[in-house]
Amino acid sequence: MLQLEEARARIFTAITAALSPENVPLIDTASRILSQDLVAPIDLPLFDNSAMDGYAVRCEDVKSASDKQPVSLKISAHVPAGSQALTAIKPGECARVFTGSPLPAGTDAVVMQEDMRVEGSVVTLHEAPKPWENVRFRGEDVKAGTVVLRKGERISVGAIGLAGALGIASISVHRQPIVGVLATGDELQEAGEPLRAGHIYESNRAMLATIIRNAGGQPRVFPLVPDTLESTRTALQNAMGECDVVITSGGVSVGELDFIKAAFEKLSGTLDFWRVAIRPGKPFLFGILNGKHLFGLPGNPVSAFVTALLLVRPALLRLQAATDVELPSHLAIAAESFVNKGDRRHFMRVRVDNDGHVHLAGVQASHAVGSLSAANALVDVPPHAVIEAGRQVRVLRFA
Repeated sequence: MLQLEEARARIFTAITAALSPENVPLIDTASRILSQDLVAPIDLPLFDNSAMDGYAVRCEDVKSASDKQPVSLKISAHVPAGSQALTAIKPGECARVFTGSPLPAGTDAVVMQEDMRVEGSVVTLHEAPKPWENVRFRGEDVKAGTVVLRKGERISVGAIGLAGALGIASISVHRQPIVGVLATGDELQEAGEPLRAGHIYESNRAMLATIIRNAGGQPRVFPLVPDTLESTRTALQNAMGECDVVITSGGVSVGELDFIKAAFEKLSGTLDFWRVAIRPGKPFLFGILNGKHLFGLPGNPVSAFVTALLLVRPALLRLQAATDVELPSHLAIAAESFVNKGDRRHFMRVRVDNDGHVHLAGVQASHAVGSLSAANALVDVPPHAVIEAGRQVRVLRFA
């Protein structure tokens, strides 16, 4: 039985190359992974400009302005944003400017309109501005030729805004993996159907599809698979033929009706490992067939959820050459004691409140979807350990 870190390392070793790059319109690049550095083609701002609605002045003209000795200037130019300041401002003059207006030649400060008295074509100041006050300088935000986003970074909303401001219409990103999702079990039924005696509604595929999307993959959900070796083999063959990655839930334990391992081996797939020393989620299968990857998850919903977050999610990001594949994490305060009496690490489902306190989300059993719904993070509790109330603890966030 592998430790979690060794299992992850073996998965990463098996991912020998990222998926190919493709050029995507900027508007469609949210959360995609850059396949090459993004270099600024222009300066931001592209020219010196006003940070306020007001008047561009020469500091030399108004350095003596005060309540006792106000200084008046003639408005000699009107420079809206989007225009060109063609005329230099002479001594004793100023220019009406707006936020984003190019700074007229000869001026070296902008005075907010609220700080001036305007009468016709004359403005009066009662306080001297500082040199370059309310001026945005060319290139002060981004200089042309600098790397603004690194290869392997995930594209954020802010990064899209930056790329748009730089005039970039499309970005080279790695292709998103197509991920097949299978669920096995004679007891499973599709949602919306009348529930037959002894059956349960299947919920893992929709849950896993959401994790896949959040990791940048494209889920492809397949029909439910009956508990027979031939049905399982056929379903795996079809999914592996259409997808880069296949995720199954159920059928990976040691029961008489657990057929994932046997079916995969019948397809000449290579099993890398089978069990991981975590709770929930010990029966977890990883294998390779023709360069494609199979992740066999437990059927219990919480076990499927936790193993998908800890083992599948980073693999999907690595397939896109992401440099950061970890769940977001931060320190918080345990609001109660977290007790692990077992001999495996227990990833407990918890809820972090707005004050940074961590509470158990409810029942920690692997079938308990009610507590899973209430959770927004995991806490890794070591074997035979207690995290006392009031202690700092690191939480792995998934919501």
